[in-house]
Formats: sequence, structure tokens, C-alpha cells
Amino acid sequence: QVRLVESGGGLAQPGGSLRLSCVVSGNVYSITGSAWYRQAPGKQREFVVGFSAGDFMRYAEPIKGRFDMSRDENTVFLLMNSLSPDDTAVYFCNVRGLTTNERRPFDTWGQGTQVTVSS
Repeated sequence: QVRLVESGGGLAQPGGSLRLSCVVSGNVYSITGSAWYRQAPGKQREFVVGFSAGDFMRYAEPIKGRFDMSRDENTVFLLMNSLSPDDTAVYFCNVRGLTTNERRPFDTWGQGTQVTVSS
């Protein structure tokens, strides 16, 4: 079983920065893709940034030039700069890969972490 635990959310001022972390644990053989999504109050979950093996990093238009994603072994990061109130949402990590159990694929979501941008 693969588990994701997000952290790093909280309150930020407009123009500020936050870094979210997503720790991947469990029987992970390899990670083939990861992404961050967000869901603002009253809205549907939307894609923010993501990467799949053999593909380019893809960014949603509203966050281009401000957000970036990186990975260090089994931790996926979302670095958010120049935050605005429109970035207020619950942020979810999504990781895809193969498990050590016969290389079965997994596609797992974290529980979400709240980001609030307000003065």
C-alpha cells in the first residue's frame, strides 16, 4: 500500500511564499509521475502542475512563473511564490508509479493541505 502525507500549508500574505511537501511511503518500487491539484471553496478540483516520465513538466496557466514542482527521492515539493488570494485552496498531491508487489501500478492521492492567502 502506498501512502502520501502532505504538509506545509497554512496562512500566507499576498506576495508571500509557501513550500508544500508530499512524502510518499509504502511499498513503492518506482515513481513515474507526480502532480499537484487544488480545490477552492465551491469549485472543482483543478490541475496545478505535474510531471510524467518521458514528458515535460506541465503548468496550469494561472500559476505559470509563480509555482514549481520538484522531487527529492520520495518527497514531492510544490514551491509557491507571489501568492495571491486566488490561490487559496486545499492542495492535493497525486503520485503514480509501480509497487514492489509484482510491479502493480498505483495512483494515490494525499489528504490535502489547506493554503490560505490573506492579509
